[in-house]
Amino acid sequence: MTNVLMGKIVQLQELSRPLEPDEEQRRVLLQAVSSYAHSFIENINNLPVFAAAEEESKKLPASPISETPIGIDDALQLFDRCVVHPGVKPGSPGYLAYIPGGGLYASALGDFLAAITNKYAGVYFVAPGAARMGKMLLRWIAGFIGYPETAAGDITSGGSIAMLSAIVAAREAFALKAAEIPQAVIYLTEQTHHSATKAILIAGLQECNKRFISLDDRYRMQTGQLKASILQDKKQGLKPFLIIATAGTTDTGAVDPLPAIADIAEEHGLWLHTDGAYGGAFALCEEGRKALPGLHRCDSLVIDPHKGLFLPFGAGAVLVRDGSKLRQAFFDDAHYLQDGKFLASSDEFSPADLSPELSRHFRSLRLWLPLKLIGVAPFRAALSEKILLARYFYEKMKSVPGFELGPYPDLSIVIFRYIPKHGDANEFNEKLIQAVQQDGRIFLSSTTLNGKFTLRLAVLGFRTHLDTIGLAIKILRKKAALIENTI
Repeated sequence: MTNVLMGKIVQLQELSRPLEPDEEQRRVLLQAVSSYAHSFIENINNLPVFAAAEEESKKLPASPISETPIGIDDALQLFDRCVVHPGVKPGSPGYLAYIPGGGLYASALGDFLAAITNKYAGVYFVAPGAARMGKMLLRWIAGFIGYPETAAGDITSGGSIAMLSAIVAAREAFALKAAEIPQAVIYLTEQTHHSATKAILIAGLQECNKRFISLDDRYRMQTGQLKASILQDKKQGLKPFLIIATAGTTDTGAVDPLPAIADIAEEHGLWLHTDGAYGGAFALCEEGRKALPGLHRCDSLVIDPHKGLFLPFGAGAVLVRDGSKLRQAFFDDAHYLQDGKFLASSDEFSPADLSPELSRHFRSLRLWLPLKLIGVAPFRAALSEKILLARYFYEKMKSVPGFELGPYPDLSIVIFRYIPKHGDANEFNEKLIQAVQQDGRIFLSSTTLNGKFTLRLAVLGFRTHLDTIGLAIKILRKKAALIENTI
């Protein structure tokens, strides 16, 4: 029986050998992938930002996962044709839609090293360096935000998990029991990102009373109504506990009046959470700090490094001013982790103690490596540049006949629309955004504000510079004129 078992094991070992390529095989694979990556980067400025080629992506299932392999060249061709070519290219300088993601080359190298070394970054005793790297990066973010040494946080997969972590921390800080939830009150606005309403649902707070505070003419939370609503709710015997403010809304880029909101939160003993997923990183530069007063006063904060710090998608961060509140919300223990009590040389909290995530990618390396290789100064310069580019676009578009501009941009998003001489403005702007997107050289997105179909220009890509903004203005003028002439 033993000999038969050993024979089977040897046979399976041989069948599984391709899982571990030898040095020559690794060289061939790495060279092919590296060559493709270099070609993509060299050509990204000239590739169409958007390609309406949905049919190409449908060809991917035509090459199903099977028992037999294909070569690296065939795999890369399939990837390029079915994944990279169709749709949008967020790394393009002309990608001015939604909130642009980054894609720094040094971050890709960090991801490569993280995957190769495969460190488990969730628990100190198994990877103390990886865990401390995350803590160091969070301390750096907390520093330019202005948070005290008591702050703690977590590097997450994105803003949604970071938002959920903050909402749960607020819930636990107030020790809300299930029976109390129908009396609890959350204050937000229609411009609050939908990741917040999803987090409220997931955190079991759906039965809370939600007060949508009105917006001013710059799409910011009206603090007078906020205060009046809190007083009214208290008078009715309800339990106000959470305000969700925004430092750079997705639709308009507006920054809520954080100092006034923080005053109200402190006066009434509420938890103030600020969604800075898009805007928080601007606190790194002078122009951003002026636009974000009071950011340091919130109880919790979300920042997405894959936005304002130009990382590839899949990197968020949550910070809580009093870090013990985060541990209170998420710490748990298990017998299989008991070795840490004997092997650990530190009593520091592990990332897994401050987060819903246990298994996790070693995400810190994708931020640490570019910061170390590039330094902070270029990041600060790029963020200042994006704010100034948005202001440049705003000033230039003010003098273009037919275009109506929204509020002066707080950060790097500009909202605008075209008012045609004849016909419905919403229909015209819908045609205009489609014409711009189909052109392929730049990619803008739209939203609806107070029933008005509105165009958005979001400047945040590290490859986006003055020439791109000039091209965007040229395309908008030309497309608007063509549509106007057909009416």
